[in-house]
Amino acid sequence: MKVTHVAAAVFLRPDGAFLLAQRPDGKPYPGYWEFPGGKVEPGESAHDCLVREIREELDVEVLDATPWIVRVHAYTHATVRLNFFRVTRWQGEFRGMEGQAHVWQDVRRPSVSPMLPANTPVFRALAVPDRMAISNVAALGLREYSLRLERALQSGLRWLVLREPDLPDVDVAEAARELGAKLHAVGGTLLLSSRHDATRIPDIDGIHLTSRDLMASSARPEGARVTASCHTREDIAHADALGLDAVVAGPVLATASHPGASLGWEAFADLVRDPPLPVFALGGLAAGDVAQAQALGAQGVAYQRSL
Repeated sequence: MKVTHVAAAVFLRPDGAFLLAQRPDGKPYPGYWEFPGGKVEPGESAHDCLVREIREELDVEVLDATPWIVRVHAYTHATVRLNFFRVTRWQGEFRGMEGQAHVWQDVRRPSVSPMLPANTPVFRALAVPDRMAISNVAALGLREYSLRLERALQSGLRWLVLREPDLPDVDVAEAARELGAKLHAVGGTLLLSSRHDATRIPDIDGIHLTSRDLMASSARPEGARVTASCHTREDIAHADALGLDAVVAGPVLATASHPGASLGWEAFADLVRDPPLPVFALGGLAAGDVAQAQALGAQGVAYQRSL
């Protein structure tokens, strides 16, 4: 099967808006909206292709682009492998060099259609933040942890996994009520670890699967958001096959619970190479490590003690 390699740019403004371009007449799917980009030429890297295509199509220079997710889609006319890059810095004013229109969109309320089918999974990925916290209530106490979560929410944290294997269900339920209320007040998301019985814990928005529960699953669990812990590329591929929203992988650096089991950044980069869905780096990390994780293709970082 012949596969056409494509590089696509996800231009992101600080307010979270992203750019879509409309396909011009004379190409397949004329009038459809897509993330701008084009075919990778022989001997050309996906990044170099992105810079060239954006210059030719939109008359801007890409200054900062990091690899993101990679999707394969079979159209009737071709099978394409789309290398998506997050572009956060560029120079120049957008101008359709082939007469194509372009528009900034809000991920919560996209207003243009029709969309190119291969781009649909990207909209779900755009709703995933760059940081995820894993709770530590048992060690700190609910009051102290709640105060620390408030400060983290003020700094932009929006996703929290409630994982408390040392607490009884009644205490986990209390934590879900209090922490969930704080998250929901800022539009955040509370995920419950599959170590707990979701039928006994209220106020959750989705499930975070352990790696064992992930590989035992044959269908996506119920929940507005579903994530999972992964240790291998096979784990990540299975999470994608189930249609999960994101996964965490690691440990990248040594942690108190896993002092000798760290991957290191190089092995982590190999593990998450060309991920089909957003991957958080986990293990010994903090919010300040987001840029390094993203430079290697990760969505961002997940952390516990550094909250």
